[in-house]
This record gives sequence, structure tokens and C-alpha cells, in this order.
Amino acid sequence: MTPILPSEVDVLIVGAGPAGLMLALWFSRLGIVTRIVDKRTDKVFSGQADGFQARTLEILDSFGIGERVWKEANRMFEVSFWSPNPDGRIQRNSRAPNNVASLSRFTESVLHQGRMESFFLDGITASYPHPASPTHEIRVERMVIPTSLSIDEKKVDNDDAYPLTVTLQHLSEEEATPTQRLSNLSDGLFRSNLANDDVPSMIEQLNGRKNMREEVVRAKFVVGCDGAHSWTRKTLGKDFEMHGEMTDFIWGVLDIVPITDFPDIRNRCMVHSASSGSLMIIPRENKLVRLYIQLTEVSAGGGRVDRSGITPEAIFKAAQKIISPYKLEYHYCDWWTAYQIGQRVGDKFSKSDRVFLAGDAVHTHSPKAGQGMNVSMQDAYNLGWKIGLVCKKILHREILSTYELERKQIAKELIAFDHKFSKLFSGRPAKDVMDETGVSMEEFSTTFNMSHMFTSGIGVNYKPSALVAKPPEHRIVKSHLEVEADQIAAHGRAQSSLFLATNCTPGMRFPSFQVLAQSDARPWQLHRKMPSDGRFRLVVFSGNISNPTRQRLVNDLGAWLSTDVLSRYPLMALSPGSDPHTSTMKFKPDHYPSIIDVLLIHTAKRAEVEILRDLHEVYHPFDPKLGWDYDKVFADEESYHDGNGRAYEGYGVDPDEGALVIVRPDGYVGLVASVEKEGWEEASKWFQGVLRSI
Repeated sequence: MTPILPSEVDVLIVGAGPAGLMLALWFSRLGIVTRIVDKRTDKVFSGQADGFQARTLEILDSFGIGERVWKEANRMFEVSFWSPNPDGRIQRNSRAPNNVASLSRFTESVLHQGRMESFFLDGITASYPHPASPTHEIRVERMVIPTSLSIDEKKVDNDDAYPLTVTLQHLSEEEATPTQRLSNLSDGLFRSNLANDDVPSMIEQLNGRKNMREEVVRAKFVVGCDGAHSWTRKTLGKDFEMHGEMTDFIWGVLDIVPITDFPDIRNRCMVHSASSGSLMIIPRENKLVRLYIQLTEVSAGGGRVDRSGITPEAIFKAAQKIISPYKLEYHYCDWWTAYQIGQRVGDKFSKSDRVFLAGDAVHTHSPKAGQGMNVSMQDAYNLGWKIGLVCKKILHREILSTYELERKQIAKELIAFDHKFSKLFSGRPAKDVMDETGVSMEEFSTTFNMSHMFTSGIGVNYKPSALVAKPPEHRIVKSHLEVEADQIAAHGRAQSSLFLATNCTPGMRFPSFQVLAQSDARPWQLHRKMPSDGRFRLVVFSGNISNPTRQRLVNDLGAWLSTDVLSRYPLMALSPGSDPHTSTMKFKPDHYPSIIDVLLIHTAKRAEVEILRDLHEVYHPFDPKLGWDYDKVFADEESYHDGNGRAYEGYGVDPDEGALVIVRPDGYVGLVASVEKEGWEEASKWFQGVLRSI
């Protein structure tokens, strides 16, 4: 054994899939000393997840990599529903939009997971050198597995301590390479829930090796993003087991370039056959099509599946039966796998708010709703800024408890949706209205069409907490015995006034509408002026600031923010990639900006407003090396070329009333308050409950 001296890191991430890389990207942007380890030899090159929902694309765009996905991905606009006619022949019953146009500027798209991982790695590289950690850079360390984890309970409440001790062992390439069923074709069975966990056998092999390379890492936080067989979860003990059910339904997956006369092969399709099972068609990039195929001849039967009967040939024959009488052949097959439908979720997402679980490590379900990679990345997106700002001593450490509060709720909603959707998809289609045991095709298509708010990720609505100031009438008991834990302290927290911005709901993602930069008339989607750089946004909807009374109110607000709010809280060192929608930060500022970024949206005519003359400096902060910042003031006005964004209408703000909206670093609304003085106090109270004063 080659001994290596113990090292210390702020965060150790176990697993370098989409969830782990999302965390690593957050920590690279925040300058957090982080290591990320993965047991495999390399990133994914084929297969695995491929669906990107609208909210996920918004998140990726906030890091500057959404456009790369959007450019390469295949975008799905329509879904077709096929079911048997009275003669048993499949026919198209209906078509419907695959997306709701008003939800987001993005639509559901599909692209190979390996490309996504490459974009993440590029985004991490673009974050360095970081002024907060000039000698550290996050790199994925492959062929490394953890073998032990201990928690020093006496140190978990000490902000400066490293209470977690993890032993890492380094694998050889042979040990880290998964066994493939076929030497000439990549398969994903080793990642499937049909496969056994291979980590115990890896560790057993290591223990018998003479030249074992082992090291000890002390960490403030550990995050398990290590999949459904999660070593991290299992190490935490029985209290962290996932619960749920497995069905007898087995599905195969093929990524092929199809040769077929089926007319809807380039549409998303849901196909129910009379007796051969069901099929989902997902058209992908590069002429590929993903087929999800129900394997009616392979059943779990209440026990373990015989994997030897699952081959690409068997899966393809099942697809041919379902799609008959249409012909289906292929020359190119890129990847294949199979899985057993089941839904499971853990009761606990963290231990001592020091060890966290994200993605498949804490909830699993079938992949047909296109949620797996999306929800996993959104778990990590929710958690990353919280851990990062706690490490920087900007955020109260108690805020970490909101991760489980918020994401367990979403996981349970996902499991409930997937249970219903999978049952409808895998069930036998009803022969007629009197067939009570069959699945109604009308109910199936209705369920799909009504699910857009959930599946797009736009409908996420987090519960009340220090981070989500819902008004008193929204703080209701769940039963006569159970009260939301958060409500115990609710009376001392800030209160939102929802009527001031009716489309900015605390706990939901802040929408995006077009506004014009006051300085140069350039139209911007407002999301693009709110990148994922770890800062909070205070969006001031001021109304018509050419009105002297309104201008005076807004400048009084600016003076108060400058002296009573911004001065209380830390400054934020930004990475070179912090503003991904402009060029890389070339010139260093004399001082870092505030953790609170103030943006002003007004309804006056641009020609009637001068930034330096009319507005308080909080709306155009000054840096001795870079001068005034002209990029904080926007008008809700028609652009020269791109029409009128009607942002006030979109956000539900009355220009005569105005509003203050606090947006969290992850883009979710924290508070809606008045732009008048009574709202200032609510904003101050909200920040005091979240941020640590300097």
C-alpha cells in the first residue's frame, strides 16, 4: 500500500454523472475547494439519459452552456398517440403539442448525455483561475472509489471543522471498466436496476491487492451523486434506505438509426399495441431514434429477472411486433439497455446537514417521463449554492435543511406521477368503454397533456421556509396533527404580498421576459442578466421613474439599500465565467460586488431617463478601475427589432404600484414586497434570515 497524507477539502463529491458535475460546476463558479471522484474510467460516450426539459435548459443557460445543448439537440414539438383499432391494427388516434409555448423560451430537447458531460467540464474549466481559490481547480478524478466514511458528531456544528473522514482507493483500469455483454456494442445494463451493485466486489478485489493506493480525505461536506446503487447512501445505514415498489414490467431501450415506413418516426410517439405491449419513440440528434420497448415475454414475475434472455435482438423483435404491420429494421445500433419499472424514494436526503444525497442516490423511477437526469441535476442545482455559500460563511448554515424540505417534496411528486404514467403506459389498452381492466387511451393522452407544468420543471413550487416567504394564508396545516415544521418560526419571518407581482410566486422559478438595456437599447431576456454566480437578485419594479415622485421614491430606496442593506453583507468574488452571456472577464475590478445584485426595471421612456443623472449609485455601482456599471437598469419598452417584451404584464406588476422581488441564486422567488417603505422592512427581514452579516 502506498500511503498518502490526509488532505482537506470543503466538499467531496462522489459520482461524476450529471448531478455530480452540476455540483462541481456550482463550486467552480463559487471558488470552493472541491474534489469529485468517480469509479469509472471515463465519461459516458453513448446512451444513458438524453432528455432536457425546459427548466433544465434555463438552468444550463444560466451557466453559459444551455445554448450549446440547444444548438446540437433535437427539439421535439409534437407527440402522436397510437393505439389499436377494432381489428387490432395500430392507428394514430391524435396529435398534440409536446410543449406549452408560454411556459419557457426553451422546449423539451434530446441530446446524448456524454455531450452534456463535456459541456459541464468545459464550464468548470472556464471558471478558473478563481480569485477565491487561485491555486485550486476542480478536475474529475476517475477510477477512484470511497471505501469508508465516518462522521465526528462533536464537530458537525463547528463551521471551521472538517467532521467527515473518507477513505479513497484508486482502481486500476481493468478494475474500473464495467463488463459489457457484447464486445462490439455498448450497453447500459451495468448501470441498470437489473444489475447488481459492483462496488462490493471492487472493494473485495482491492483488499487482495498488494500495491493498493489508498488515501484519507477530511471534508466539511460530502455529497453522494453515485446513482441508484449509491455507496454513500448504503454507508449511512438503514435509516437512509429507499422505499417503494418494483413492478413486473421490463422495458428495453435501443438507440438506432431506423429504417422504417412508420410515418411518425421523427415525432415523439406513444404506441399501444393490442397484445404485444407498448413502445415509446424519441427522435434524437444525428438521425438516431431511441425506442423504449415493453418486453412482454420477459417478466420479473415477483423475482429476479433472468438477464440472459435480454439481448438487443430480443428487444428489437419486441419492437417489430408492437409496430407491426409497419416495417422496422436498422443497420446502426449505438447503445442498448433494459430496466425494471419501479419507483423508490428515501425518507432522508441528508445526515447532520453534512452528508447529502442527490439524484438517483435518493430517488429512482422509470425513464419514460424524461425526468431522471433533469430532476437529478435540479437536486444538485438546489444544493450547490447553499453548500457553497455556507462554505464562504455568507449563508446561515441552518439554510442547508431547506434542501431536504424542498427536494424531497419534488421527489415524492415525481414518484407519484411516474407511478401513474408508467401504469398507464405499460397497461393493456382497453378494448371498449366497458373494458374496466384495460387502459383508456383517452385517459392516457389527457394525463400526458396535463403533465406539462410538472414535467417541464416550471411547475416546481417550494414550501415556506426562511428562503420562501409565502403570505400567512399560504401557511396551512397539513392535518389536525401535523403542522409544517417551518411554521413554528413563520411569525418572525418576512411576508410576501402576492398581489404586487401576480406571476412571481415565492417558491417558484422567476420567469423571464424581454427588457431593454437602458444604456444601449439592447434587448435582453431578463434571465440572462441573472447568471448562476451565487448572488441574490433584488429586482426593483419601479414604474415610471420619469415621474419626479416615483424617481424620488426609487432613489430613497437606493440610498437605504446602500447604507442599511448592502453594507451589512459580504462582497462576492466572481469567477472569470460568472457572466456567461458576455465575453470572459478580462479586466479585474478594484473591489468585488455585493452578494446582493440590484436590478431596476422601469416603465419610463428610455429617452427621458439618464442613468448617472437620475438614479442613485446603487443602480450603477462605481469601480475605480472599471468605472460605472451601466448594466443594471432596464426599460420595459419596445425594441427596435424584437418587439415589445411587455415585462410588467408578464410579471403581473402594476406600473402604478411597482414591486420588489427577491430572487435566490438558483432563480427561485424568495419574496414579493412593496416598493414603498413598508416593503423595505420585509426585504431587510428576509435577508437577515438568510445571510450572515459582516
